[in-house]
Amino acid sequence: MRTWSPVCLAVAKLLGPYAEVVLHDPRTDSVLAVWNPVNGRRAGDPSMLGELDALAPAGQEVFGPYEKLLADGRRLSSVSAVLRGDDGEVSAVLCVNLDRTPLERAAALLGSFGAPLVERPEPLFEQDWAERVRHIVGAYVRECGRPVERLTRQDRLAVLGRLDEAKVFGVRRAVPVVAEALRVSRSTVYDLLAQHRAPGTKDPA
Repeated sequence: MRTWSPVCLAVAKLLGPYAEVVLHDPRTDSVLAVWNPVNGRRAGDPSMLGELDALAPAGQEVFGPYEKLLADGRRLSSVSAVLRGDDGEVSAVLCVNLDRTPLERAAALLGSFGAPLVERPEPLFEQDWAERVRHIVGAYVRECGRPVERLTRQDRLAVLGRLDEAKVFGVRRAVPVVAEALRVSRSTVYDLLAQHRAPGTKDPA
């Protein structure tokens, strides 16, 4: 306790009140102390840690973060550390259980902030073909999960297929706008468009 209590208190102060810090005595399989308890455990309660020797891989001293669930449905991210004394023997096990509820609420709030609630009103953008180009390219980038600079030739052919279907290339000076959106040269756009429109060419999308 004298050795590890200051460490436990420091972690509890830094992450509290959202982190429960528990110090276990593996020799007696009991709880030595609890800071910011989340489930009613107290010093002297059984630890029920199980056999430390059964943990794998051998020699690993820190485990996690892994998930725990409380009875009220809250999710915890937990880390356990095996603490050794000067003699190399296990003297304590430190467990930190971080309540993820505030983080999940914040993520949900940020995710919903300013998020669109209805479909885009297409009549507003019907004449804005440059916006249509950016929208089609951006939608494909989000679908494939790669930045526009890393799109493959097949990706670009698929995008050009969508742009062609949207009749973008019927607009004068569309190619420079498409080239800028795809971050390629105009000659590359002409080359891809010719390949897309070649007889027998299948849409790679």
